[in-house]
Amino acid sequence: MDNKLLNPKQTIFEQIKRIAQNKSEYWSARDLSKVLEYSEYRHFKPVIERAKDACNNSGYIVENHFEDILGMVSIGSQAEREIKDVKLSRYACYLIVQNADPGKEIVALGQTYFAVQTRLQEIQQMEAYQQLNTEEEKRVFLRKEMADHNKHLAEAAKGAGVIEPIDYAIFQNHGYMGLYGGLDAKGIHKRKGLKKSENILDHMGSTELAANLFRATQTEEKLKRENIKEKQKANQTHNEVGKKVRKTIQELGGTMPENLPVTGSIKKLDKKDNPKKLTGKKKK
Repeated sequence: MDNKLLNPKQTIFEQIKRIAQNKSEYWSARDLSKVLEYSEYRHFKPVIERAKDACNNSGYIVENHFEDILGMVSIGSQAEREIKDVKLSRYACYLIVQNADPGKEIVALGQTYFAVQTRLQEIQQMEAYQQLNTEEEKRVFLRKEMADHNKHLAEAAKGAGVIEPIDYAIFQNHGYMGLYGGLDAKGIHKRKGLKKSENILDHMGSTELAANLFRATQTEEKLKRENIKEKQKANQTHNEVGKKVRKTIQELGGTMPENLPVTGSIKKLDKKDNPKKLTGKKKK
């Protein structure tokens, strides 16, 4: 492997990531096949083909995510020969681990890693999000996304047996504790110097909101996918997802969410951006 990043805080998938001349990231299919414990590359090729089919079925252009390239391999005595390889995008890697041998522990780890990373990248690449120029605009956009997905999360949690308001508060705290290194909602308020009446989400910057949005969407999907029906299992699931998002932030060298700066109330931004809408509400 050309990439020699050996940072023990990074997952092996982050370590084998390569950077192209245009600064874009990519992965080598041959590198990935070794990490996923395929003894020979020829056994890995069918997995790539299944991933390509999944990419096409999802409406994406396969060539944008799977690019055939030629690599070099040493054959001894300082000699090298060309070998066929595939340049993979992050999304391509996500599709590959979804189609690899599920019995391997490293495949399960890859599914978690690329699911988290791909979703975070999707948030950053939302067409509407890309059109936003300021941090304030991004905050408002993500806060509204968070509000919508919290409703979906509440419905999924209800289906898992989280019925009473106190139970939902406990459920939410399990997610926060996973993402915030053990801090529950009360602990986050104290850490960030917020009043009891202030909503945590209203004082988050775009980076922190994006992490929480991923926590919410992935928990919702996991509750539904695994058909979870017990409160304790639902709480555990929310906590596990929060921990995985936190671990990914750490591996990327990001700032832990509890250490991100507190921002002014987002309600003031909404008021500034939509004065007519708010005025209409007051008349009611």
